[in-house]
Amino acid sequence: MTVRLIVADDNFLVREGTCRLLGGADRLEVVAACADYDQTVSSIAATGPDVVLTDIRMPPTRTDEGLRIAEVCRSASPPIGVLLLSQYAEAGYVKALLARGTEGRGYLLKERVGDLDELVQAIEAVAAGGSAIDPKVVEALVAGRARGGSTALASLSPREREVLAAIAQGKTNTAIAGSLFLSQRAVEKHINSIFAKLDLSGDQHNHPRVRAALMFLADDGG
Repeated sequence: MTVRLIVADDNFLVREGTCRLLGGADRLEVVAACADYDQTVSSIAATGPDVVLTDIRMPPTRTDEGLRIAEVCRSASPPIGVLLLSQYAEAGYVKALLARGTEGRGYLLKERVGDLDELVQAIEAVAAGGSAIDPKVVEALVAGRARGGSTALASLSPREREVLAAIAQGKTNTAIAGSLFLSQRAVEKHINSIFAKLDLSGDQHNHPRVRAALMFLADDGG
């Protein structure tokens, strides 16, 4: 299946470079390239894309346009996935993006744009209703909670922290087991322990667990 994609970035070189990069991917079709919020919203209505790949900060305010675009899609066209690009791993943006669920949402650092395979995988994951969270974003969130003296995070073992980070990246139990060289049974035991220690709610086997993990890590309330 071909994923129809809108690319939105106010930097001309970044926008055109990204379009050319993705235009060479077999499974993607760039249907519009936009430079600001209004143009992006209009293009969404006109083309009905599968995914919008957008910078967070664009004209007119250069503050949170990408988040507003995600909210427009969530309200008017829920099936449309949104993949945000940012120069920074900012907890507030992560919380805002995922406040209404992780399904069809992703957050990548701009440095990932140069890795075509990784970017295509993230786009396809979001198009399929999954999530794609940059590992460096998760690492930054974990580090931020640790620096903030989170007693809940301190209660986790080093292995449980690794599993929590993998959950937040959207990995399945099978993928976690493979990356950490654990059995699936061991992964399940770690997840049960993590959810109990952190008092996280939600389905531990599907998307809500990703949201729960990310919202915990992005919560600067300790």
